[in-house]
Amino acid sequence: MIPLPNPEVALIERRVIRAADSLLAHDAYLLTCDLNERSITHKFAEHLQREFPEWNVDCEYNRDRHDPKRLDLPSRHDINSDDLDAKTVFPDIIIHRRGTDENVVVIEVKKSTNTESNEWDMRKLAAFRDQLRYRVALFFSFRTGTTEVGFECARV
Repeated sequence: MIPLPNPEVALIERRVIRAADSLLAHDAYLLTCDLNERSITHKFAEHLQREFPEWNVDCEYNRDRHDPKRLDLPSRHDINSDDLDAKTVFPDIIIHRRGTDENVVVIEVKKSTNTESNEWDMRKLAAFRDQLRYRVALFFSFRTGTTEVGFECARV
């Protein structure tokens, strides 16, 4: 039997999904025209900020207090290796309190037109959750390059 999610985590996830729905409703142009992933994550972050006004929502934020944000991860091109190194990382979007250890959500985004494997993103998200104590780690795949935009979301 799969345990039910923590009610707080379920609420956080609902707020994130509302922001993604808002992105589709108000900024579908970015997806239909298959714009750069950074353009999409920036707008997604704006919608997330409305859902999380009490938190900081940042894109590609690479600080852990004053130090560069690092995770123990294998080489990106050898993700099956157990040989771990501290790698500087730039998460697509985070919801947190700057300058503290209060980390709520980390999000990685990929467009459907990107043919790279999702395995690296999933490993990175698990490391954010386990090593930097993010409460929620989510992977979003946005359907782009078509008029039928949408998304899939997976919890890591």
